[in-house]
Amino acid sequence: RGFSFRHQAKLDMRMNQQQSLTAAEIVNSWEEAKLANIFYTYGEERLSRRIARKIVEHRPFETTTELAEAIAHCVPRKYRYGRIHPATRVFQALRIQVNQELTALETFLENAPNWLKPGGRIGIISFHSLEDRLVKHSLRSSSVLQVLTKKPIQAQDNEITLNPRARSAKLRLAEKIG
Repeated sequence: RGFSFRHQAKLDMRMNQQQSLTAAEIVNSWEEAKLANIFYTYGEERLSRRIARKIVEHRPFETTTELAEAIAHCVPRKYRYGRIHPATRVFQALRIQVNQELTALETFLENAPNWLKPGGRIGIISFHSLEDRLVKHSLRSSSVLQVLTKKPIQAQDNEITLNPRARSAKLRLAEKIG
């Protein structure tokens, strides 16, 4: 469904196929400033304006690989993040926007304490800094939850070797009080 730039696929990124907004619609019709804003806000991409400008100049894009190549061509080597592909942050931002992931997480975090009995515990795994920041602040600011992990629990090297996706996972725990 177009979540990855490693394989050619339609620019979709919808987790729910009933939803109308796709990544292609965003990339091919949104204004440059709006694109730059989502790349910066949801992808924490330093070169968001430059990438948005390049996208607007070269659209339309139909596939993930077309978009990834355009992004890679406009990111100078000195601004690349080690082994991470230059399109990674932009694809993350598009996926978050298409699926309203942070809004869904905020709704979950607001309601989660209501689903717990006193003494009940909750564990939340986040996979990137935006999610983790939301989880951390929500757990800390709750009047009915006590944080059990001062720092997040992260995968150890041996687990990362077996499961490379675990490298970015952070687990935070809390217990309902009263």
